[in-house]
Formats: sequence, C-alpha cells, structure tokens
Amino acid sequence: MDLSNLKPAAGATKSSTRIGRGEGSGKGGTSTKGHKGQKSRSGYSKKVGFEGGQMPLQRRVPKFGFKPLNRIEYKAINIETLQELADANKLTKIDRKVLMDAGLVTGKHLVKILGRGTLTAKLEVEANAFSKSAEQAITNVGGTAVKL
Repeated sequence: MDLSNLKPAAGATKSSTRIGRGEGSGKGGTSTKGHKGQKSRSGYSKKVGFEGGQMPLQRRVPKFGFKPLNRIEYKAINIETLQELADANKLTKIDRKVLMDAGLVTGKHLVKILGRGTLTAKLEVEANAFSKSAEQAITNVGGTAVKL
C-alpha cells in the first residue's frame, strides 16, 4: 500500500444530492424548494433571531445586571489547595510557576488566594491578591504572603 492508492473505507463517504439538474434526476423543477414564496427565490436569507414577525426572544426578555468595563478577574485558589500542594511536593515556596505546573492556572490568569480550609505548613506564597482571611492564615503559621 502507498499514498497513491489510498481511499476511504466502504460506506464512509456519501455523494451529495445534486439538485436542479433536470427532471430525470428526480430533483429538478423546483429543486426541493416548493412553489413560489420568498424562500424559493435566490438570495433568500432570514435575519438571525427572526421569528416570523413575532417579537423575538432577545427583545421579549428584559435586560438586567451590570458588567463593569474595568473588572479584574482572578483565578481563585484556596489555602487548603496550597496545603495539599505543599504536602504532596514538600514545598516551602508557592509561586505562579508551581501553580502552573500543578495545572491550577494558565499563563493569562491572575491568582487570588482565598481562605477556605486550614493551613499548617509554613509557606512563602506569591500571588496577585489575597483575601484577608487567607493572608491572616498564612501569617499565623509563620509564612509570608507576597503580593505581585
């Protein structure tokens, strides 16, 4: 076998229906478009979300909420996760690289440490932001919280 005689497995490909190729094909005449009307004409396209003149869903449902333009979005990581990382890898310093290696964040994420769980290891933690409870939990066990 070589590249010149490769072909798909039997039944893997299906030939498309050729419409508008004469009456003998069985798909001639109106070419599966029915008789008359806007949809049978060439160049027909309906607007996205058009519901036949009925008030469309995106206009029936009210708008609500507020999205600030300058919102900073953080990837939240709890101190219990930091404790698990420290126990598993015998770490004393947790920074962005450690979190990326563990698969918790990607390069584009800003990191915020939150205070759920308990921390027993003395850690030096580097992150973009800390909650008050997380910062307190880290300093209580003798660690340091470094804001980037």
